[in-house]
Amino acid sequence: MSDFTHPALDVQNDRPLVYTAMSKHLFYFRMFISAFVLENGGVPLNPFMIFDYFLLDVVERDLVREGNNNLVKRCDEIWVFGAVSDGVLAEIQIANEQGKSVRYFVIEKSRKIVESTKENVQLEEDIADMRHLL
Repeated sequence: MSDFTHPALDVQNDRPLVYTAMSKHLFYFRMFISAFVLENGGVPLNPFMIFDYFLLDVVERDLVREGNNNLVKRCDEIWVFGAVSDGVLAEIQIANEQGKSVRYFVIEKSRKIVESTKENVQLEEDIADMRHLL
């Protein structure tokens, strides 16, 4: 038996891995979104915390997209924050193909995030006619 102790050894509850899907317009809310997921029982897989903004373009954007898609495939759930962009719509489609739960949230203030419905979620202007793909 080891003499090693650490507080991390006392907190080993399993939590679902939650992919946080959000438009680039919510980049500055990334920490609030991760905190929200943690406070609501999940472990956030937040692409803007993992890859920043496309790793500041030091690699091809498709490598980051592929990384995001792999996170979507490995997560337990996907939570969508704010208006759906074209990239978020692609992530939703991957999650749907895999039979994953998709939840929608509206950010009213940095610390006020409320759950919404698929029917009430906003879509960004360039994909406004694609609601049927949600």
